[in-house]
Amino acid sequence: MNAFPLTPTVVRAANAEVVADGPSSLIGLLADLPEVTVNRAGLRAGSPGAPPHFHTRATELFFVLGGSLQALTGEEVVTLGAGDLLVVPPRLPHAFAPAAGEEADLLVVFTPGMDRFDYYRLLERVHLGRAEVAELRATSERFDNHYVDSPAWRRARGAE
Repeated sequence: MNAFPLTPTVVRAANAEVVADGPSSLIGLLADLPEVTVNRAGLRAGSPGAPPHFHTRATELFFVLGGSLQALTGEEVVTLGAGDLLVVPPRLPHAFAPAAGEEADLLVVFTPGMDRFDYYRLLERVHLGRAEVAELRATSERFDNHYVDSPAWRRARGAE
């Protein structure tokens, strides 16, 4: 017997909530279910993307819909193009941003789901000056988002 209801979830693009976590990044909130959390990230050229971090409970999948993405996986930095897939297991530090001079359009999937949409809304409030960065740090356990330092990412992004 199946423990989950056998009903599909349909999210129409026109009905998806969209938040801005910076001046060059939009996140379309698609599904936040116990089994999976899904968003679509649009990163304009020059976007800082997501800094190095890891998750303790979820695997994160990135599918590049368009453009070019630079991603940190552990201590390695890879560049992905349209149609490429990256799967990051729990506890592996990772980061991502558009490759230099490029934009990136991504489908991002977490499994299991993480009740994560409030995290993206908090990022937007920080961006708009309606919340403090300290609130992000205070929610690291709740949203399973743990920031780390990465010399490899700093070098790849020209920050050293």
